[in-house]
Amino acid sequence: MTRSVPAIVILGNGSLSTARRLQQVYPGALIHGLAERVDGADRVYHEFGATLRELYQQDTPIIALCAAGIVIRTLAPLLLEKGAEPPVLAVAEDGSAVVPLLGGLGGVNVMAREIASHLDVAPAITTSGELRFGTCLLNPPSGYTLGDLELGKRFVSDLLAGETVRIEGSAPWLAQAQLPEDAQARLAVHVSHAERLPAANELLIYPHSVLVAVSADVTDVPNVVRQALQRAGIAVQSLACLLAPDSAMASPALREAALELGVPLRFARAEGGACELARQAIGPVVSITGEDTVAVALSEQPLDPMQIGRARGRLAVVGLGPGAAELMVPAVKAELARANDVLGYETYVRMAGPFRADQVLHCTDNREEMQRARHAFELAAQGRSVVVVSSGDPGVFAMAAAVLEALHESTDTHWHNVELEILPGVSASLATAAQAGAPLGHDFCVLSLSDNLKPWSIIEKRLDLAAQADLALAFYNPISRSRPWQLGRALEIIRQHREPGTPVVLGRDIGRPGQTLRVITLGQLEVDQVDMRTMVLIGSSTTRVFPRLDGNTWVYTPRSYGDKLTPI
Repeated sequence: MTRSVPAIVILGNGSLSTARRLQQVYPGALIHGLAERVDGADRVYHEFGATLRELYQQDTPIIALCAAGIVIRTLAPLLLEKGAEPPVLAVAEDGSAVVPLLGGLGGVNVMAREIASHLDVAPAITTSGELRFGTCLLNPPSGYTLGDLELGKRFVSDLLAGETVRIEGSAPWLAQAQLPEDAQARLAVHVSHAERLPAANELLIYPHSVLVAVSADVTDVPNVVRQALQRAGIAVQSLACLLAPDSAMASPALREAALELGVPLRFARAEGGACELARQAIGPVVSITGEDTVAVALSEQPLDPMQIGRARGRLAVVGLGPGAAELMVPAVKAELARANDVLGYETYVRMAGPFRADQVLHCTDNREEMQRARHAFELAAQGRSVVVVSSGDPGVFAMAAAVLEALHESTDTHWHNVELEILPGVSASLATAAQAGAPLGHDFCVLSLSDNLKPWSIIEKRLDLAAQADLALAFYNPISRSRPWQLGRALEIIRQHREPGTPVVLGRDIGRPGQTLRVITLGQLEVDQVDMRTMVLIGSSTTRVFPRLDGNTWVYTPRSYGDKLTPI
């Protein structure tokens, strides 16, 4: 069974040394440390329970360096029924105990042995079958699938009750197990790709030794595949992957078919019909049967889909939010975790980390947006999983527009075959507004005061019209060394339409260390109070302020222009 990279979760600095030792066992694992208690963690979290439950629901293996009871109580609400679950282990802070808690069918005992061996302790494995036989019959290794879990439980129960077993077919991982073998045994472990009805005395295990190739014009792919397997007398559980010509890479029907069949979807250059496609993809096989549209290829050994053809490339353009890890949306975190390559302005790439050793970082200058977008497509067209990072939201003065522009200009079919997704983030204007209250609670306008990509005359016109329209305003890129005068000119235009008492919010580095938030008025606002890292929010005529008990100020713009509302 293929496992994803585990998360190592710790509560205090006392666990950090052991956590670093566990990273030697799982080099890609990140250490999640509790904020204000752990120094030097790879990622910081603020609530143990929410973090553990989120990892569990994302199917991430969990190694928690704390008491087992804490983990049990935390995950208990998610354990209403036993089914597929990620491995969950509790490890003592000093590494003196390793306790597998959940995920017996997900390889938790394998992980427990790996960790215990590295820490030079004995794992606290309590699974009866593994203790007796040295292996979990219900959790075959990668490349094999168990036929029926419920029948399997009865099978193991009979073995534990004293029955013997015979092995039919190739099961090399059982050679070292301490199974009570007998050639005449009633119970049998049957390892084969053949389709058959399970008997009460059999444990059916299917090797992933079958590939089905389909042409681009096949419709109703799942049923076509099932029928082809049935004609060949092959169990659908032995299907390792679905193969299609790369000309069909963007086909939604193929993607949905692979999801329905529960197998990877791979692509290869078509030099003929489906039989030739399969032959070229996997080389020598036991047999290939089929026709031009669909072919079934059978291998002697389990197939590794990663070595067959290539995957459809994926490019995700993501928003990291303003900087704080807790303000990064879960979908973006998951995308970063799966990426082969991460591209972006170096400051933002570093903000997105930490990264695994196998992930490739491509850091560029902030002015090289189009080159970065083209590079991203070149990588994704090779079948890689690529992420382009932006701070805030990628669609707000950031990389999403550049990526789409690069694709729009390109006639390269490989680029257009890439799976492209834009994942939102919390923009700087919204993060700043939330800190202050709700200054953008009614209609508002977002403007960049940078004239690097548009004429200043256009900026002036938009400022004037937005101010006339009584919209609350949010300014990105308000000032820089190369254009120190433009914010002053912008304020001159705004002051023609707004009273001096109009509330103004200045948020600097919101969501990052050292953030500051000030609430002043338009009359008090001076150019030297703002720099390139400041978000400027200017209220409308109805924006209001009132004091908070902590001495700060709430700012909000009511959602109604009622008669009782008067300008401030």
